[in-house]
Amino acid sequence: MSLRKVVVTGTGMVTALGPDRGTTWDGLVNGRNGVSRIEGVDLTDMKVLIAAQAKSFDPSVAMEDKEIRKADRYCQFAMAAAVEAMAEAGITEMPDPLRAGVIIGSGMGGMITFQEQTLRYAARGSRAVSPMFIPMTIADMASGLVSIRFGFRGANYCTVSACASGGHAIGAAADQIRLGYADLMICGGAEAGICEMGVSGFANMKALSTRNDEPEKASRPFDLDRDGFIIGEGAGILVLESEEHALARGADILAEFRGYGFTADAYHITQPDTEARGAIGSMKMALDVAGLEPTQVGYINAHGTSTYFDDKGETAAIKAVFGDHARKVKISSTKSMIGHLLGAAGGVEAVITCLALREGILPPTINQEKPDPECDLDYCPNEAVRATVDHAISNSFGFGGHNVTLCFGARR
Repeated sequence: MSLRKVVVTGTGMVTALGPDRGTTWDGLVNGRNGVSRIEGVDLTDMKVLIAAQAKSFDPSVAMEDKEIRKADRYCQFAMAAAVEAMAEAGITEMPDPLRAGVIIGSGMGGMITFQEQTLRYAARGSRAVSPMFIPMTIADMASGLVSIRFGFRGANYCTVSACASGGHAIGAAADQIRLGYADLMICGGAEAGICEMGVSGFANMKALSTRNDEPEKASRPFDLDRDGFIIGEGAGILVLESEEHALARGADILAEFRGYGFTADAYHITQPDTEARGAIGSMKMALDVAGLEPTQVGYINAHGTSTYFDDKGETAAIKAVFGDHARKVKISSTKSMIGHLLGAAGGVEAVITCLALREGILPPTINQEKPDPECDLDYCPNEAVRATVDHAISNSFGFGGHNVTLCFGARR
């Protein structure tokens, strides 16, 4: 069966560096830090006091007050990024709404709402629980709300695979187009887990950095002194279309979606496979599907969480897949600036990868001060690199052993 070519025509982002794509991108290429002391959370007895919060975000840019009140923060992020992506794509309506769909991943869904309503139940009983509790909490509601906004009646669901959720959503959306089920898909990831329960849970499993006195230096992927990741929040959304659909309407094509690899570690619920077999498999699969040799990839947006095992394992996996080319390919972890957006990471980092291809600028990995001897590749330390790159991949790995690699190509 002949598969249709998939292209990217719109992107949107909300991160700690800014409430939109432009502000976030400017912060990334200039190496700005988005990590600071947590606001709006009771930090009493907390081990971790810092996060990458989207403090400048205003949901009213994309939603009316009555909509905001009925939507968890992760849904608000998703809507704002989707509206931005659709505006860039220049789409006002679809002739056939059944040929357009929405797949937005989230690792935790409405965690803030879940915490708030649990506290209400504990303090005042069952009658105090909001009738909006369920629709505000379930992880598929971001996709539902975005489909309602744009009237899209095609495939509509949420992928939930921890920190690989956004990447899975994009691959699944691309398949809807490649296989002929849809002409256009809105896809990506959204997450808002910065609350007492979210921070405490990750902190107590010792996954987070405790560099509370130096938030600007806390996220330091591939550095010898890394001590854990920084929890972030926000959304990253792409508009994917079949190439023929995009060309027929005169769209500005930003990049090509070339393929993906989905694998499992089948190893441990939180630790990556010590032999990196899942990560190796996902990268190899993505390249095979794209029809590319490793030497044709010029940039890797790494999963790069700033944790000991993840960074070491990903480095080993890149070496195994790319061989001698591993020392020539440019790599960066943008989590060094915006933190780890969990289920939204794959969406945000896919947008960043597309922008890197289009703009010819590869964002840096900041806080690269003391290289780890086991992480000895070119991670674009501390300063952005100007480079013309034809193909790039983006890695997302999640608890439970979920691995996603997305492959994109430049459109010139």
